[in-house]
Amino acid sequence: MKVLGFGDNTIDRFVDRGTDYPGGNCVNVAVYAHRLGLDAAYAGVFGDDDLGTRLRAAVAAQGVTVDHSVVRHGATSVSTLHVRDGDRVFLGYEPGDAAVHAPVPVTPGLLAYAASFSLVHSSVYSGTEAELPLLAAAGPLLSFDFSDEEEFRTPAYLDRVCPHLDLALLSCSHLDEAATRALLAEAVDRGAGMALATRGLHGAIAYDGRTTAVAPARAADPASVSDTMGCGDAFLAGFAVSLLRDGWSRRVPPAPAALREALRQGAEAAYHQCFVEAAFGCGWPTPATRAGHGAGPSAQTVPGSSADAPTRPV
Repeated sequence: MKVLGFGDNTIDRFVDRGTDYPGGNCVNVAVYAHRLGLDAAYAGVFGDDDLGTRLRAAVAAQGVTVDHSVVRHGATSVSTLHVRDGDRVFLGYEPGDAAVHAPVPVTPGLLAYAASFSLVHSSVYSGTEAELPLLAAAGPLLSFDFSDEEEFRTPAYLDRVCPHLDLALLSCSHLDEAATRALLAEAVDRGAGMALATRGLHGAIAYDGRTTAVAPARAADPASVSDTMGCGDAFLAGFAVSLLRDGWSRRVPPAPAALREALRQGAEAAYHQCFVEAAFGCGWPTPATRAGHGAGPSAQTVPGSSADAPTRPV
């Protein structure tokens, strides 16, 4: 069993710590899958600036293969944030250069490489929508993070993406349970094999068109929480790895008991993530000359975030 993160990466700059950390949804999922015992790789674009070089080295140091990533000339994106009462609050985002944002070309060689994985994961921040049909046809299961932004939940966007997905992840802490269930049903009705909603303090819900499984959040001691960066990504990794170990495939959908256990494993992974600095540690001091890079006046959701990561229970 192997997991490939295909898409975005970013620098998470904690201004209150004066520290830069590696991150990004697709990077994080690959790192977390490897920490859960699976072989993992990341295919994306790194900038050739100092931040991109550090980021690439940090991902590789986690045991995640980056051989099919590329390096392009340009600046790496930076998410600026701080921690408030244990939760990470986003202050702004600088996207870096367009060449670094553009996805890795899906060549026949990359498709053959992707076909060797059990699961390929991408996200709305990766610009990979046009590549999803090719990746799905290559054979691996395909998961996709929709974040919590409404622009990625329109019927047109769901119709473009969901038919190619085996697992759709939706951040739903801002929705009540009825609205969450309706959104999961819409994602499945529009083609996704299964949909997972993470709801922060309110737990998580999974739906595959036949079975709805619900799991509560696991409480974490507020005094010992480092921050909530990456909790949603950790939940997804724990959930997907559990299903893969249970034999999940397109021909063998998860049994109800497997869905419930996967939710439990996802909550467990998210709980442990609360005690990790940023996405997976490996930080370095923010250079003094760049300390304000990416800063902004107000909180917002940005690439590399998991908007519904809970402040306390997970």
